[in-house]
Amino acid sequence: MVQALHWQKSTFSGGAEGNACVELAAAPGCIRLHESDTPATHLRTTPASLAGLLLHLKSGRRRVTAH
Repeated sequence: MVQALHWQKSTFSGGAEGNACVELAAAPGCIRLHESDTPATHLRTTPASLAGLLLHLKSGRRRVTAH
């Protein structure tokens, strides 16, 4: 049985109405993201990868460095 995803609007969408939102949904083992104006196109990632991306963006660094 396939469960319907429960999409949540990002708090960074700034209260915009209509098609100006980023939404996310938790699915077994992954997180899915989409823009409200293209809901059929999903980006799928793991919680750890998304957390790493958000930490990088919050740090203000512009380049990704190889380790």
